[in-house]
Amino acid sequence: MFETMPSRAVSRGPIIGEVSMADNPFATFESLTQAGIIAVIGAAIIISNLLIIVAFLNFKGLSNEVINYYLLSLAVADLLCGVFVVPLSIYPAITGRWMFGDLMCRLVGYLEVTLWSVSVYTFMWISVDRYLAVRKPLRYETVSLTVQTRTRSQCWMVFTWISAAMLCCPPLLGYKKDASFDKETLICMLDWGTTYAYTATLAMLILGPSVISIVHNYWYIFAMKRKLNSGVPIHDKEYATALAENLANPSHWMSFVMVTTFWLSWAPYTGIRLYEYFTDQELKMPMLHFGMVWVGILNSFWKVIILVSLSPQFRLALRILCLTACCRSKGRLQAELVGQDNDD
Repeated sequence: MFETMPSRAVSRGPIIGEVSMADNPFATFESLTQAGIIAVIGAAIIISNLLIIVAFLNFKGLSNEVINYYLLSLAVADLLCGVFVVPLSIYPAITGRWMFGDLMCRLVGYLEVTLWSVSVYTFMWISVDRYLAVRKPLRYETVSLTVQTRTRSQCWMVFTWISAAMLCCPPLLGYKKDASFDKETLICMLDWGTTYAYTATLAMLILGPSVISIVHNYWYIFAMKRKLNSGVPIHDKEYATALAENLANPSHWMSFVMVTTFWLSWAPYTGIRLYEYFTDQELKMPMLHFGMVWVGILNSFWKVIILVSLSPQFRLALRILCLTACCRSKGRLQAELVGQDNDD
């Protein structure tokens, strides 16, 4: 879940091995604060996404909606970010230098972009699933049997992970493999500014279809919702009933809030990098770049808040998990609770 923008003349981070805190071996209050913030963010990401994964896997109703498999994929990507990316910035935040070598820096930079790409693609598949549910409400179950079955949704996720890994791997394999530790954001970045053709191609392959699909699909969903609420007559009563029931599904609003939160989290950092790129001027404000990057990474935590707030099914899964952990009678509890209203 990290996005980098090409840079022209703006260069903030030193190359690997260069000391960024001058000759002062002692951690300053600012560096300790930054390390503490990173540690808290890392713990929040790991705990929240472990909770999502365990709650859904423990829930027998997981296969009721295909969207749950996509949410699991998002949680796995966020968990990997919390385990393999975030912790490696804690010690460098204190010392002001990257201690783990050039190869590890390139691996971290590659993992950041790959996980970010997986999230973007997964949000696209979620929007497609929600679009199918609204576009053909009477046939959605039939469509699911041919397009969005449990097995096929899992295959789509495997394809997404493999595609993201392959598209982002050229810098890792030696194609313009420059990587640097940014002393302000305290993370390793692959240098995308030296490979304009590859960077532009990657952006088109990842952002192009994803953004177009997300915008179109959610525009259609909310347009249909407005049409239904406005009282426009629908002659097919069975279709109108199925459409109304489908649009009442909280997964539409929940997924929209989730994808909007993702893009809003990265918007400040993207805006700053674009401004610096086109003006050739670095914004010299204390902790500005650090704050914007880690606000973006923090989006990996907000998903659990959105799920608890807007997904009755996740709340039910969470309740079953808690009762299972306390009572250790999983079969009886699930048989009782799955039959209840999700809002209970």
